[in-house]
Amino acid sequence: MGFGAVGISDIDLSDTEKGLAEWLETGYHGEMDYMAKHGMKCARPAELVAGTRRVITVRMAYLPAQTLAKKGDESVPTADGQKNDWRAIEWKRLSMPAEAVVSVYARGRDYHKVMRNRLQQLAERIEAAIGPYGHRVFTDSAPVLEVALAQKAGTGWRGKHTLLLDRDAGSLFFLGEIYIDMPLPVDPAPQSEGAHCGQCTRCIGACPTGAIVAPYRVDARRCISYLTIELHGSIPEDMRPMIGNRVYGCDDCQLVCPWNKFEQAAPVVDFDVRHGLDRATLVELFAWSADDFDTRMQGSAIRRVGHERWLRNIAVAMGNALRAPSLGDGERAAIVDALRARANDASPLVREHVLWALAQADEDDAHA
Repeated sequence: MGFGAVGISDIDLSDTEKGLAEWLETGYHGEMDYMAKHGMKCARPAELVAGTRRVITVRMAYLPAQTLAKKGDESVPTADGQKNDWRAIEWKRLSMPAEAVVSVYARGRDYHKVMRNRLQQLAERIEAAIGPYGHRVFTDSAPVLEVALAQKAGTGWRGKHTLLLDRDAGSLFFLGEIYIDMPLPVDPAPQSEGAHCGQCTRCIGACPTGAIVAPYRVDARRCISYLTIELHGSIPEDMRPMIGNRVYGCDDCQLVCPWNKFEQAAPVVDFDVRHGLDRATLVELFAWSADDFDTRMQGSAIRRVGHERWLRNIAVAMGNALRAPSLGDGERAAIVDALRARANDASPLVREHVLWALAQADEDDAHA
């Protein structure tokens, strides 16, 4: 069915409750109120879905096959010194201020739909073999401690960036779960936290905003993925310069991880790049009307942020571009023109970020 691994675990996550409570009390969840609302239910599967006795965890690689096949610029080595690697292209685009960088996982079809459909098919196959049973499928669609369950099921270990890692697949995969009411045998020997990270702290050092505040602890309020996806209002001004040209999500902690030398290509075409999101410019994406956005992002995870926040994110990236010494004169003129065209946008949120971006051009002129 395209899953790269499967494991079965019991539902005892009591060892995660203290850390979860501290994370919530510190406010690291930001505006993700659903995390606080469900509280310890996140760590108690039988309270989330009554009757649950086991959890089947699966993972599926999402790196587009055409992305993995790309050869990078040999003059641009990756963080671990490898050349001719797709990661070299990703790193290089981060240094090209006029480019719009979208997280790799979001360039294709919405993973929620892909994973949910395949998990449901798996659940139905099980039912066909054994008869009716109680179950519910999840994939980043409820307050489920996915990494803790996946680690407990023996499908990987939690890295210091808090993502699941596997020796043969790195971290570029989605997770999904089936909560079931059957006492299936569990998989043995779950891997401990940081099992194969050793003394490496590359992910912590690579985070542009310092969101990985300690090994295995992320302050979501500082994470670029949170700021560009989960945050509904204004992006804090002090955080904007750190976002660079990332307009949806951030992959830096994964790009720098040595284990992602062993990344795997997505087994399904659903995750192939759509609408040129691996090579689009800021000006191109900023020109999309609301109708353009809804049409092109149909079936994409990006659609959930809406056109208003999409423009907000791009405006911030444009402001950062205008401060970049490497920005060409033609690119600069095109960005300024695009921003001015939306200076009177109907959305106060968009206007605020557009005016901030234009002010960066003025400030740059003053310094010059």
